[in-house]
Amino acid sequence: MEMKKRITLELRNRKPSEVKELVLDNCRSDDGKIVGLTSEFENLEFLSMINANLASISNLPKLGSLKKLELSDNRISNGLDVLAERTPNLTHLNLSGNKIKDISTLEPLKKLKNLESLDLFNCEVTMLNEYRESLFELLPNLTYLDGFDADDQEAPDSDPEADGDGLEEEDYDENGEDGEEEEDEDDLEELSDEEEDEDLGEEEEEGVDEEEDEDEEDEEDQASPRGEKRKRDLDEEEDE
Repeated sequence: MEMKKRITLELRNRKPSEVKELVLDNCRSDDGKIVGLTSEFENLEFLSMINANLASISNLPKLGSLKKLELSDNRISNGLDVLAERTPNLTHLNLSGNKIKDISTLEPLKKLKNLESLDLFNCEVTMLNEYRESLFELLPNLTYLDGFDADDQEAPDSDPEADGDGLEEEDYDENGEDGEEEEDEDDLEELSDEEEDEDLGEEEEEGVDEEEDEDEEDEEDQASPRGEKRKRDLDEEEDE
């Protein structure tokens, strides 16, 4: 999709000044330049143009509020001086996968006084001797280069889950669910015990009833012969 058309779609009937994040990844730009982006995006804080076939950022408009700029996997080899002029408040810049070969190409970044994080993965410049030392010397305000500081300490992840909040919340939910499941199991066991007791009670009652019926039948059987004998005795007396 063309970059200009993509920008129109991303607006979603909003004014450019209302947009704070704009993702134009995988767009195709005319002649390797930025198209359709204007300074009307004055409140834009995050801009991503990954794999947009960019060879130049000379058409980048003035974006005074921009903090993070993603330009990885393009064909940029120079012209970074426009960043200090048009994105003076930039704090994070990703140029990974571009055609940057020399430290001198990065010298214009010295003017970005707020730049804290710079990524140059898969750029030829990273193969130079003392690459990291040279960059930290060139950019004294830089905190993280390719995800690590000057002491090789990894940058903290800004993802809430990585900070632990998301994990704690997830653990809490899991514990809560486990607790509910255990309660349900206990309830089922109690119900099963009650049903077993009821069944046993019914069986005992049935057993008692059967015994009573058997006793009554035995009494009837025992009473029947005695009644017949008494009747015979009376008949003999009458005959006499």
